Amino acid sequence: MKKYSYIKGLLVPILALTLVSCDDFIDINEDPSNPTVPQLNLLLPASQLSIAGNFDNINRGASNVVQHRASGSLNRYDQTGTTFQNAWLGYYTEAIPDLETIISTGTEQGEWGYVAVAKLQKAYLFSVMVDVWGNVPYFDAAVAPNPTFDNGEAIYENLLALIDEALEDMERGFNVSASADLFYQGSRENWEKMANSLKLKMYLTIRKHDEARAKQGIMDILQAGNYIQDNESDFTFHFGTNTAPNARHPWYATGYAPGRDGYVSMVLVDRLQQQDDPRLRYYIFRLNERAGLANSQTGEGYYGRYPGDGASSPADQNTRAIVGIYPAAGLYDNGMMPSLGAENIFLTNEGATTGTTSNSFKIALFAEGDGTGAGILPLITNSMMLFSRAEAALTLGTGEDAEELMKEAVIAQFNVINSVSPAFPISSQTTGGFTERLSAQFQSLDGEGKLRLVMMQKWISLYGNGVEAYNDFRRTGYPELQELISPLDVFPERFYYSETELTSNISVIDIREQLQRDQQIVPVFWRK
Repeated sequence: MKKYSYIKGLLVPILALTLVSCDDFIDINEDPSNPTVPQLNLLLPASQLSIAGNFDNINRGASNVVQHRASGSLNRYDQTGTTFQNAWLGYYTEAIPDLETIISTGTEQGEWGYVAVAKLQKAYLFSVMVDVWGNVPYFDAAVAPNPTFDNGEAIYENLLALIDEALEDMERGFNVSASADLFYQGSRENWEKMANSLKLKMYLTIRKHDEARAKQGIMDILQAGNYIQDNESDFTFHFGTNTAPNARHPWYATGYAPGRDGYVSMVLVDRLQQQDDPRLRYYIFRLNERAGLANSQTGEGYYGRYPGDGASSPADQNTRAIVGIYPAAGLYDNGMMPSLGAENIFLTNEGATTGTTSNSFKIALFAEGDGTGAGILPLITNSMMLFSRAEAALTLGTGEDAEELMKEAVIAQFNVINSVSPAFPISSQTTGGFTERLSAQFQSLDGEGKLRLVMMQKWISLYGNGVEAYNDFRRTGYPELQELISPLDVFPERFYYSETELTSNISVIDIREQLQRDQQIVPVFWRK
């Protein structure tokens, strides 16, 4: 594993000098366009772009496992050494070396704000990597050519300490350029909230592994109160609208390309329809209002696939349903849904239109926020924190009101959808009525039923971040996944390692086959 740096090389000293006067010379040994000292204000946004950009690889895989999407081999639980190779190599050759450089150089220069942010990004990134891969190179990952694979539990322990270090670094000073920070524009307050929210998320993740520590850690954070509690503090990456280079949401870039990108999950569609959930119009856009499964013309546009469907794809690029306005800033679906009736209160045909009389293709509105690709990647959000607190209240007895937290979590996510879709907002009446109905459902259930409802609502809200939904399912078993039509393997407990790593790192070459198989069947340390 080679360390990558944006510093391309050192300047070669040039001996000749140009005489300006007898006392003044031009120093041509220094080229301001090629600095020899790492520039923190350039490395920081580069690390953030790498974290967000490479996340798409593991996010797509996890989204297929948890049935948010129905594309690729993981829709059938099949993975290989190349499935997640892009993310693995991207993190170990781009993001991690950049973060280590920021930490070391920032420490030397006394730029404690940059050091703190880099440590928090490192903690977030490696927590995700442990969650999906288990044991990974960590302690000597940036310095050794053949780093050992460290125990995931030991890494988690070190990351929790690293977060505390970052918070202490902030006390020494915080002066991060707004233009260099793509997440929080140099806001110390928001980075502090992110730090504590990350800790809360990690404590909840290990609650079945170490319940006492998880509860105490969460209680301490709740008592201090300095964590994400509003949408403005969300740890979210915002994509742009540029096409060259392409800065749009990756789901938009592939979903709206001529070749399309897999299929929407019919599990997601069915659950949203069954629950009378208004988010269906925001999550899925139907290209053809008559399309049905298997490329028929006898449906109402929701042409996707069920999990484990291994049938070959016909020429259906203009028929498949695709990602909608959330989270990718695709198109809002305002078309008619003939199956909706009087029993549908929140997912309705009010204000809906239909295609032209000559064909069944939808009319794209392209209003504000519609069809731009300027979507979001929600990493740690207010909605996620509220759902996490609800789970902690139900399972750890933290004393908070799980019902109220669940309602607030759904409202928070509705508001995020509205921020992506300002021209087509979910009304306050719909939001209020929908969450009140959830309250009635919650009150009618026993303890396990309450947890099941909370996790179902979180699963729906996590559309766009399949990694967190993958973690939630392995921790809680909810919501239940639908049985696969034709699986190629068992449920993947962890993701496969990069084949390039296993065939080039001498510390694992001899055991690579068993190591890789264990990824499929051996749970991560916190899974009980």
